[in-house]
Amino acid sequence: QVQLVESGGGLVQPGGFLRLSCAASGSIFSIPVMAWYRQAPGKQRELVAQSIRGGMTNYADSVKGRFTISRDNDKNTVYLQMNKRKPEETAVYCCSADITVVASTTFRFWGPGTQVTVSS
Repeated sequence: QVQLVESGGGLVQPGGFLRLSCAASGSIFSIPVMAWYRQAPGKQRELVAQSIRGGMTNYADSVKGRFTISRDNDKNTVYLQMNKRKPEETAVYCCSADITVVASTTFRFWGPGTQVTVSS
């Protein structure tokens, strides 16, 4: 059984910063990919940032230069540092992890999501 739990969501003012965390627990052999997605009301879910084990990262164009994804492999945790927040970025932020539970068997798991509201 694998579980992802996010934390760090809440209310932030425009221009402010917030850091999200997502910890994976359970029967984990390795985690090749961890990522953050968001879904705003009435919109499709979109990839915000992705961290590939080994150091490669990818970002949505809209967050490049403002958001930073990082991970602690010892703790099976991924972080999303979000700076210079914009009101239109109000959304439910959800982490995902491609987890190898046994050798050569990998599944994508999702956290329940955490609400982030950017408002004054």
